[in-house]
Amino acid sequence: MYDKVIWPDQYDPKLSALYALNDIDVKAPPEVVWKLLVDAENWSNYFPPEDQVKILTSESELVLGTRFSRVTVDFSMTLNVTEYEPITRLAWATTVDGDETGSSAYHGWVITPTDDGCHVLTEETQQGPFFIEELGRKHPGALYRYHQDWVERLARAAEAEVAKPAA
Repeated sequence: MYDKVIWPDQYDPKLSALYALNDIDVKAPPEVVWKLLVDAENWSNYFPPEDQVKILTSESELVLGTRFSRVTVDFSMTLNVTEYEPITRLAWATTVDGDETGSSAYHGWVITPTDDGCHVLTEETQQGPFFIEELGRKHPGALYRYHQDWVERLARAAEAEVAKPAA
């Protein structure tokens, strides 16, 4: 049994308008996947849609409390890392810049070692009128599809990293 995201009460999937769970088995060690995840400003190296990520605090990679921004599907967002257990768990809370409806999201990642690499699970919940309109009504299923593409590309990037010859 794989662990899942630990939800803050207000983001529990049972209370959320939108929810997606995506997971994949990766033939690479958890440390390799982790390094790719916390290197947010370089996500676009393996996942081109995430080409506008900027860490707003002094860190060079994501850690507990890191604030960062990104533009996802043409929407500017501000994010705060709220959970950080090295090589195991990473999560952030999200608000959409300029959204006055109070809409928010919570996105978590869980990496579990396996016999031949690791299992990567990501879950996200979204609440509020902005997300209901943009991803619920205008683009149903988009959250799941976006994250599925992300985990598949993350897996390929981690596996390619492991396959590189030693320097």
